[in-house]
Amino acid sequence: MNPSLKLALIVLIALEVSFVQVWTVNVVLIIVSLLLMLINRVPWRRLLLLTIVPLFFASALVWSLMLRGNASTHFLIVIFTRMFVYVYMGGWFTLTTKPLWLTRSLEQNAKLPSKFAYGFLAAFNLMPKIQAEVSTVRAAALMRGEVLHVWSPRLYFKVILAAMNWSDQLAAAMVSHGFVEGAPRTHSLTVPLVARDWWLFGGSLVLVQIGLFVGLP
Repeated sequence: MNPSLKLALIVLIALEVSFVQVWTVNVVLIIVSLLLMLINRVPWRRLLLLTIVPLFFASALVWSLMLRGNASTHFLIVIFTRMFVYVYMGGWFTLTTKPLWLTRSLEQNAKLPSKFAYGFLAAFNLMPKIQAEVSTVRAAALMRGEVLHVWSPRLYFKVILAAMNWSDQLAAAMVSHGFVEGAPRTHSLTVPLVARDWWLFGGSLVLVQIGLFVGLP
């Protein structure tokens, strides 16, 4: 499916699931998302992580609601499965969609302004550099006898300052390579948006609507 339509489908389904309490649809979405990840050969370690993390938080949330004693069994099942819907659908999207392909699709198909599209791509590509900068700042603090924990504001303040400097450098590099905001652009690779993508998008939404409003538990 086209990356832009895939993103729109995920967001729309997530919004609907947030306001409708139908746990059977949640279970179907979980199974479909899991099957799609298996078809795309997502590593088992990723699948295990995508299961253990929401299982912990969903169980804690359900347990806290049970202790309050005013939540029905149906509502508890909905809350429990809803957590997995968010994680599994998000995992399917992020693990099967390349950031560069998504950026090109947003620019070409969704008509997102180029500066936002390339800004998103630049921010994504800066993540390894940001992680390295965090390690450098913590190591420098240890050399001074200071321990900067994950929750320390000073750690992130210094990293934010470094990121602002990198953003200026990226902007200057884009301008030096001929990027002009609002100017017409050509594309070395074109992201296709065919009728099959629209059929998959519309058919998936229709099936979800039927499941949510047909009267299932």
